[in-house]
Amino acid sequence: MSNIIEQKKQVVTEIADKFQASQSTVIVDYRGLSVSEVTELRKQLREAGVDFKVYKNSMTRRATEVAGLSELDENLTGPTAIAFSNEDVIAPAKILNEFAKKHEALEIKAGVIQGNVATVEQVQELASLPNYEGLLSMLLSVLQAPVRNFAYAAKAIAEQKEEQGA
Repeated sequence: MSNIIEQKKQVVTEIADKFQASQSTVIVDYRGLSVSEVTELRKQLREAGVDFKVYKNSMTRRATEVAGLSELDENLTGPTAIAFSNEDVIAPAKILNEFAKKHEALEIKAGVIQGNVATVEQVQELASLPNYEGLLSMLLSVLQAPVRNFAYAAKAIAEQKEEQGA
């Protein structure tokens, strides 16, 4: 009996550690998805480096208490799966939101974004942001714009001087 209790404590500790270590966590209800759909979802999440697990709600509630995220407890009813991402904040929200659009059975319940509990709306807003590479290219284009505009102005002045000289 004490062996089972020890195993449960280890699972609670594992979940709490994942909540604390992850940059982004999304909690979903997967009821109604077929096995092939869940397999496809797991594949997409795995490719993005997202850990997708199903834990007992009672264990997850204890872990949220340990991690200081007790506000999530109201969302821990029914079949619940949790996607943890330690690297990319946007990846789990983006993948799960896109999958939920195609498969109505998947329902996003809540999330945790960098240690703060997030509503469904906030998770969906996060999903609408571009990924890291997209944000980086946007930044680079903003940084390039002044140099490009200066080059165009210098070229225009050079052409004007050339016309005046001819």
